[in-house]
Amino acid sequence: MTTLDVTSVRLSECALAADAHLAVGRTGTPTIHYCFRGTGFILLDDDAPIRLAPHTLVIIPPGRVMTIAATPHLATLRSVDKHNHYDFTLGSLQRHTVGHGAPSLVLACGPFQANYGPALDLFASLATPVVEKFDVHDQLDQVMTYAMAELTAQNVGEGAMSAALLKLVLLALLRRCLVSTNRWVERFSILSDPPIARAFAAMTSRPATPHTVHSLAHAVGLSRSAFMARFSAAFGESPMSLLRCVRMRHAADLLAANALSIDQVALNAGYQSRSSFTRTFRRYYDSDPSEYRAKAQRASSDRATPTEDAIEESDAA
Repeated sequence: MTTLDVTSVRLSECALAADAHLAVGRTGTPTIHYCFRGTGFILLDDDAPIRLAPHTLVIIPPGRVMTIAATPHLATLRSVDKHNHYDFTLGSLQRHTVGHGAPSLVLACGPFQANYGPALDLFASLATPVVEKFDVHDQLDQVMTYAMAELTAQNVGEGAMSAALLKLVLLALLRRCLVSTNRWVERFSILSDPPIARAFAAMTSRPATPHTVHSLAHAVGLSRSAFMARFSAAFGESPMSLLRCVRMRHAADLLAANALSIDQVALNAGYQSRSSFTRTFRRYYDSDPSEYRAKAQRASSDRATPTEDAIEESDAA
């Protein structure tokens, strides 16, 4: 991974007291969030809450409004205003505290840009958050602490040093492609072939676009035959087969979020016909979209009700 380059990074230490929440404004670049201690959630309007715990690393796509909440239970998120009028700009302050009392959730947060090779902005077209849990043996706490200290020191070259340190963090994340079962790893499994990486990024960032083999090949500067061969070598299936999978996963996420009608979900997944969308969705998830949405809502409701053991464990902490 010698061609990975972090071209910019700004970090803030965000410390939230118990039950406090922090509204974060949009940025034109992706943002990284690393939890040092405590538990909480990152809330996005159209995604499921992202649980934060020590050593959790999250990358949020560009242009997303979010709220960071310092609460251990999903049930308490109903009272969080995700449209707070004050939006903090990540990286604008070295340390930002929210709420009264000792911090119960501490994170390093900030915008960054990382390139793979001369032209591929690795996370610019990220469509869904990347979430990965590390542990103390990975030593990311120390690396992120050093990166923030370098930015705080304001010495000559501290930007380059912080970028180099963040590169170590991203390398640790990308190495998870080899072992992680999380869905985000698919995005980075083809870094050795930048044209194919760009084609895959186009699929995942714009699933509603009427992509064809010809349009994708043309967009990345390959002949149709060369594109088909290299794409199949990278993924083990054809571009259109993988595109259907990407669209169905996108549709499943939208259905679980319960913010759009079935017809709107179909359009966002690249289908003009609801019946065609429903048939394809049923093949992938063994249920029609309305059934899938109902199951997702029931599961979300069950998770929102903490068990007695979970409450006792939280109180003991």
